[in-house]
Amino acid sequence: MAMKLTSLAALAALPFDTVIDVRAPGEYAEDHIPGAVNLPVLSDAERALVGTIYVQQDRFLARKTGAALVARNAAAHLQGPLADKDGGWRPLVYCWRGGQRSGSFASILAQVGWRVELIEGGYKSYRRLVVEALYHAPLAHRLILLDGGTGTAKTRMLARLAGAGAQVVDLEAMAAHRGSLLGGQPGGQPSQKRFESHIAMALARLDPARPVFLEAESNKIGRLIIPPMLWQAMMAADHVTLEAPLAARAAFLCHDYADLLADVEGLCARLGQLKTYHGVEQVAQWQDMAREGGFAALAADLVARHYDPRYIKAQSRQGRAALARVRLEDLNDNALDAAVPDILAISAAR
Repeated sequence: MAMKLTSLAALAALPFDTVIDVRAPGEYAEDHIPGAVNLPVLSDAERALVGTIYVQQDRFLARKTGAALVARNAAAHLQGPLADKDGGWRPLVYCWRGGQRSGSFASILAQVGWRVELIEGGYKSYRRLVVEALYHAPLAHRLILLDGGTGTAKTRMLARLAGAGAQVVDLEAMAAHRGSLLGGQPGGQPSQKRFESHIAMALARLDPARPVFLEAESNKIGRLIIPPMLWQAMMAADHVTLEAPLAARAAFLCHDYADLLADVEGLCARLGQLKTYHGVEQVAQWQDMAREGGFAALAADLVARHYDPRYIKAQSRQGRAALARVRLEDLNDNALDAAVPDILAISAAR
């Protein structure tokens, strides 16, 4: 039996124990329904083999070869990841278009006795909902942006707000990137489609009647682009600006980027990317500071010479006044926690 996806919100509330993506690992890695597990009925190499036979040799032979591979892989899943599932387990299965791969696997699960269902249209039907939500339909949510210069603990403040019960979307966590030129993280970023899946499902789970807090960003986080309807809503959103002394910001950056500071030569390589903006001599000075362990001074100088001028220029282009400014004399946990009620009160008053 195949069910039709009508909305992302409905998908988030479906009464299934496990959502199973039976596509090849490469397809799954590019994007999948959030929360779905990958139990491929064809590996990447097997999928390529069946496709080659289908195009270059014989369609019947391709189907027969594919069926044998699907049966073998399904048996491995039954004896492996699914071995502990009891008779009451309810799976929801999908492939690319809701066709042979998911249908074949679902038939085997049904023969075992499980109440299995398919997603009509497969992953493509889910992707259409994501595209509609992020590329065509205006956002129903009221957004409030946490704004402020680099090192004002905006991401940490989002976490504090979430802990206090506020609705929060952490775009940098979804993008696996801290947003600045030096903000790349180990493992790299997800695909654009995967990033959009995270955003779309996060928004679908939120109450449009309550404000949603996000960090103010440029239209790109690393190499990933913020989808157009979200970006339009962010450009029109109210924002609360966090401010802190330069010394506090530098200390916070040293803590927040401890992983980068642990690899001095890696840090120097990233600093080398700033030569276009500041010239060879200035970058060499920053690299010397890093090699000498002067990280607090380096962070303060980068903020003063690189990040703040660009932040001020971006603010002047937007031409919108902040809803409020919150001054933090320190950026430790206690100071951030103390500011949460003020930010929530500001958002409720508007």
